[in-house]
Amino acid sequence: MINLLKNLFSKNNNEELKSIIDTAYLVDVRTASEYAQGNIQESVNIPLNQLQSQLIKFKNKKNIVVFCRSGNRSAQAKSILEKNGFTNVLNGGTWKQIKEIKDARNK
Repeated sequence: MINLLKNLFSKNNNEELKSIIDTAYLVDVRTASEYAQGNIQESVNIPLNQLQSQLIKFKNKKNIVVFCRSGNRSAQAKSILEKNGFTNVLNGGTWKQIKEIKDARNK
């Protein structure tokens, strides 16, 4: 419970995020309909409620960045992945933050 609260209220490490974003496995944990309304081209959509059944997709990924609409579901996703043995997970916060970082790097 304490780890979940820490994940929910901790600030994102933007410097770490910027250093791995180009090679990270970008996972949008919003619903499929939210994803369809706007997303990051390089991302995959694995809704939070399907995350547990999709763990195989995370195997052998060097860095994983999870994100959503507000940062709440991505904090939960990070916690779920860590409970399942993944230690290379970063909560990227919102999909718009990730998009801004990606867009700035592509200029």
